[in-house]
Amino acid sequence: MELKNILSKVHDNELDLETAEAQIRSMGYVPVSDIAKVDIFRRHRTGIMEAILAEGKDPEDVVQIAKAQVAATGRVLITRLGVKHREALESDFKPVEIEWSLHRNAAVVHDGTPSPRTGGVVAIITAGTADIDVAEEARMVAHELGCETIAIYDVGVAGFHRLVGEMLKLQDRKPDAIVVAAGREGTLPTVVSGLVDVPVIGVPVSTGYGAGAKGEAALLSMLQSCSVLSVVNIDAGFVAGSFAARIANTVAKARSRE
Repeated sequence: MELKNILSKVHDNELDLETAEAQIRSMGYVPVSDIAKVDIFRRHRTGIMEAILAEGKDPEDVVQIAKAQVAATGRVLITRLGVKHREALESDFKPVEIEWSLHRNAAVVHDGTPSPRTGGVVAIITAGTADIDVAEEARMVAHELGCETIAIYDVGVAGFHRLVGEMLKLQDRKPDAIVVAAGREGTLPTVVSGLVDVPVIGVPVSTGYGAGAKGEAALLSMLQSCSVLSVVNIDAGFVAGSFAARIANTVAKARSRE
């Protein structure tokens, strides 16, 4: 149903406002030349905004899509950036309009519009430094979805004493959900899940080498977790951060009603 027809039916009292709103949200997108259709109402429908996956896209296409989404919504998250993507963004946007992840593999481009705060709290933990890029993707999406984020990096089980101290401090911050990224044998998410009473999402990371390389051993280890654990695909930081934020924001809504 075209937008004009929907509005006409509302005007003629043939369609109620709630139904009209639902129909408009289901159809809402912004075309970008012939290369993309930006889903501007995805966040309203699902609670999770559309992001741009830069990997596999021409840098100029990424810039065009980013401009369209910023014009429509004020902000856009871009993941899996390469060198050419970063150069294109820096050429077309002012420094104050770009927020980078720690290693600049992800970015938020904005027009000054702040991301809303929900009261949700998400912790992001990595086993090793090599897992940070995936974890940063999760952290950035959780932040964009309104959550306070707590980053705890390089506390893998080879040095278990590092984890113990950080977990004691984390208890005081009261996270609503925890994302744990780990490569190699992927043990850390199972351990963390056995220490806390909030949902834990494990992210296998494609670090490690030899048998079970590219995150395969980590994935299988997490799927066989004895402690209760949700697991996403290898390197799926965006999915993990989105899922954690959805949990945290649901909890935050419940807190606000108490």
